[in-house]
Amino acid sequence: MKNMPIGVFDSGVGGLTVVRSLIDRLPREHIIYLGDDARGPYGPRDPEEVRRFAREIIDCMLGFNVKLVVIACNSATAAALEEAQRDYNIPVVGVILPGVRAALGRSRNRRIGVTGTVLTIASGSYERAIRRLDPRAEVFSRACPEFVDFVERGEVDGEHIVEIAKGYLAPMAGAGVDTVILGCTHYPMLVELIQRIVGDGVALISSADETAEEVEDILERLGWVRNDNSVGRRYFLATGDAERFTELGQMFLGPEVKEVIEVSFDARPELSFD
Repeated sequence: MKNMPIGVFDSGVGGLTVVRSLIDRLPREHIIYLGDDARGPYGPRDPEEVRRFAREIIDCMLGFNVKLVVIACNSATAAALEEAQRDYNIPVVGVILPGVRAALGRSRNRRIGVTGTVLTIASGSYERAIRRLDPRAEVFSRACPEFVDFVERGEVDGEHIVEIAKGYLAPMAGAGVDTVILGCTHYPMLVELIQRIVGDGVALISSADETAEEVEDILERLGWVRNDNSVGRRYFLATGDAERFTELGQMFLGPEVKEVIEVSFDARPELSFD
């Protein structure tokens, strides 16, 4: 199990923020990343449809003999994590609970904002997780559906997105939150913009680092940490346009995204980890 790869997936490039944290924390681990950009974003979709997509991708990942899967997508975590953890015989990690733990650790006044896609916010997953861990916390949630589209186009600032962001975030800032969870893996690309609107005194929480820490804890507990001295191999797969995915992927992750392989679920590529 030690030399088997970690599988990570998202509806597009946003989950590469989680890959960045995994590489920094676990540089010897092999990683397969799959971006389902042909069907993304997941946020506006029906939860049952996203649940079906997630199972299809996890089944694909199992074909590569992964030892653990990270659902690096808040929408897919909200729709599919509980079922996946029940039905698969390898660890499946989502991005919601790690972010909640981090937010509760940072918040001083227990007034926590949550941003996310329509699916994520409508699911109530963050609110339930926060109140389960701290019943006294107040939660102020806001769907920000256009953020993903901006990031996928490579637009992270400018007059138009600033006005849209103010419309999403000003009521939350006015409610006196001192911590805001970036409940979508695309949103860290907008962190400077979001920080300007909510104010420097508000902590912004991305779940990427906390998710990577949880993965490390699980692998250590199971004795599955790869202890080879070599750096792990990384493969990047996309269901859509590989050239476009490479361009956007380098914005998120940098030069590690050297090649992106276009995949279909009917024919998986051969990947080597020897």
